[in-house]
Amino acid sequence: MTKVSIATWNVNSIRARLEVLLKWLKSNNPDILLLQELKAQEENIPREDIEDLNYNFITYGQKAYNGVAILSKFPVSDITFNLPNFKEDIQARYIEAFISIANKGIRIGSIYAPNGNPVNTEKYDYKIQWLKKFYDHAKKLLEYEEYTILGGDFNICPTRLDAADENLLSNDAIFTKEVKTLYKSTINLGYYDVFRNINPTSPGFTYWDYGQSFKNDIGVRIDHFLMSPYALDSVKKVYVDKVPRAWQKPSDHTPLFVEIEL
Repeated sequence: MTKVSIATWNVNSIRARLEVLLKWLKSNNPDILLLQELKAQEENIPREDIEDLNYNFITYGQKAYNGVAILSKFPVSDITFNLPNFKEDIQARYIEAFISIANKGIRIGSIYAPNGNPVNTEKYDYKIQWLKKFYDHAKKLLEYEEYTILGGDFNICPTRLDAADENLLSNDAIFTKEVKTLYKSTINLGYYDVFRNINPTSPGFTYWDYGQSFKNDIGVRIDHFLMSPYALDSVKKVYVDKVPRAWQKPSDHTPLFVEIEL
């Protein structure tokens, strides 16, 4: 059996958060890390700093906005940039790869879904369109009957339990009925929200706005791992690592960790 640690983290600018990211990587040494919101073009991503830590580092960057990446200690192949059924999308929000591990492997995707605010605008319409395309692609992936893991910042707070104060989200695009229904529909394809599946009563916040929100624990759970049944059976542990959120110049998100055994 091979133990594999996987994390996902919206770093809110890989250049602004580079010292925080490197400190965390050296301390935690995950086998695989999914990153979101790089906010950097390909030529401006600090590639050598991360590759020096013995990671294969595949990225899909974009100037000033968006951007996703996969770091892996294992060989990476069959890389897909962007949702393959949404080629007209010009925003860097999805990257997928097959990672070979111990004569097996996992298919993994790093997701940065649109925020969608304000509601009743083109931004919200784009979010709905993107989530529907993601639903279709997630459905297609299940046909492969692989260890499939889709992780990242979904910008969806699924239930009341996932918010410190749902009243603060009454007109927020992460908490509309339509968005939550799309998330539930994706799970109903045959995926599992791993954190909620294993921790049915813990809030598991992964995001706190800047200011006093983290100190007062006014957070939301919007970063998720969705796993196929094959992958879920391999899970040994899942948890939120709140430590780097308390560091100097942190991201407003914190890592979500899952440990599996293949």
